[in-house]
Amino acid sequence: MEDLTQEEWAEQLANDDNAVVLDVRTDAEVADGIIPNAIHIDIQKGQGFIAEIDELDKSKSYYVYCRSGNRSGQACHIMEQLGFEKAYNLEGGMLQWTGDVVDLE
Repeated sequence: MEDLTQEEWAEQLANDDNAVVLDVRTDAEVADGIIPNAIHIDIQKGQGFIAEIDELDKSKSYYVYCRSGNRSGQACHIMEQLGFEKAYNLEGGMLQWTGDVVDLE
């Protein structure tokens, strides 16, 4: 796992053809907006989160975020334990995100 600043995250994401953006916030948090093209899997689902994550393609690069960077860091550690080699945590999460945000509706 690697913690990336907002700038590093956005730059690396833009240059990664194998990238998947993963939002691990709650449904209520996601209702406020989501980074474009992100997939949403709520880390607070516990075992359900682990089961859903384990089904993802482990050969891809995952750019993981939450509200502040804490839960996404936990998610990256879980992903490493499941065999993911490229999981990047967004430092500061959505609280510091200055990029695009879209509504799910």
